[in-house]
Amino acid sequence: MPPENPYLFILLLGLAALALAVGPLALAWLWAQKYSPPKPGSDKGAIYECGLESKGDAWVQFKSEYYLYAIMFLIFDVETIFLLPFAVAFTGLGVGAFIAMMVFLLLLVEGLAWAWMKGVLTWK
Repeated sequence: MPPENPYLFILLLGLAALALAVGPLALAWLWAQKYSPPKPGSDKGAIYECGLESKGDAWVQFKSEYYLYAIMFLIFDVETIFLLPFAVAFTGLGVGAFIAMMVFLLLLVEGLAWAWMKGVLTWK
């Protein structure tokens, strides 16, 4: 016999998903509260990396051009990966696939020309 409310099953699945997500975190927190000894001190709060004490300020300013250049590289690198399947199956594709790839290449070249005209690719 089916349950009265048809959404009861979805509610139970949602509660199970929530329990599976929050349960391990709660158990880890309880374990840490019970078995981790408190270790106060200046060494506990110190910044430590690779066995070396840090020197100077951790905040280093980078020029935004570096990030912009990297993003442009990633965009065009990932977009050119889409050319590989087209090149592999070139002889078995029809005219529609060829036109679609030419539109894709036109947009790719247009984006490259736009970035070049805006000076994004100029290393300063």
